Amino acid sequence: MHALLTGLLLWLLCLPGALAETPALVEQFFSDLQTLQADFDQQVVDSNNRLVQSSQGRMWIMRPGRFRWDYETPYRQQLVADGERLWSYDEDLEQVTVQAAAQVLTATPAMLLSGNQPLEDVFIIEASGTERVQLTPKSDDSNVTGLQLYFANDLLQRIEARDTFGNTTAFTFSNLKRNPELQPALFHFEPPAGADVVGELD
Repeated sequence: MHALLTGLLLWLLCLPGALAETPALVEQFFSDLQTLQADFDQQVVDSNNRLVQSSQGRMWIMRPGRFRWDYETPYRQQLVADGERLWSYDEDLEQVTVQAAAQVLTATPAMLLSGNQPLEDVFIIEASGTERVQLTPKSDDSNVTGLQLYFANDLLQRIEARDTFGNTTAFTFSNLKRNPELQPALFHFEPPAGADVVGELD
């Protein structure tokens, strides 16, 4: 779950500023995007369209490079990027995993998007009607094989991601706010006392 989610979030965080060649609804939403917050519902279905996972929570994004993704049901988990490290905390297991953000970026299309390459150099972009955009990675170095973005009233409502195992992960957003005032402290993570920490802290 976290690998796919991380790829999607980092994609959101690292979209290039110049989006002149992308569909208008994508350009309008991501142009001058600095912060984002929303409630989310996440569902994963397998290749036979069977629901295998459902979870809910809230997320916050501060570009560049910071996000917080709090899972509230069915299990309490946190995924926090502070600009340097990516922290994953499983409350039930009392375990924290920490990775250098650069290492995570290396394994995702976000590494390409965070550079100087235009979006159309990384994805095949197809607009489907006025409120849906299909993105197909040109590179095969990610387990994400395609993304569909759904918009309504100029806001991003839903992301669907297909992976190499035939699964589809859908994120449906509600109470979405574009460029709310967020405090940097929201993206600071301190491992709870007694939690096992896996990874490098230095």
